[in-house]
Amino acid sequence: MTIDELFARMRDSLHANVVYAAPVEKDGVTVIPAAVVLGGGGGGTSEAAAQSEGGGFGVVARPAGAFVIENGTVRWQPALDATRLIGAGVIVALALTRRLRRRGRITSARPRG
Repeated sequence: MTIDELFARMRDSLHANVVYAAPVEKDGVTVIPAAVVLGGGGGGTSEAAAQSEGGGFGVVARPAGAFVIENGTVRWQPALDATRLIGAGVIVALALTRRLRRRGRITSARPRG
């Protein structure tokens, strides 16, 4: 695959149809799912004895939420990523505990001696 072909494929992979799924309608409610899509790539050539070229690209997607259309109004319903939410909670708890220990408000449960 040439560099030009690689970038053409990357261009074709990153467009609005990747971010927004087809609308789903049921009982008068339309839902349009959306995702966060990140992509990147690179390539290069070598002018050594035998000229060669190569490269690669990657795409990462995760649910972001959905637009919900009901009774003529549109609202955004964010996706809940439990893993990220729990991870953020643990980081906040550790930071608060560390801060309180520094201020002497929390002492170690270990006996001193």
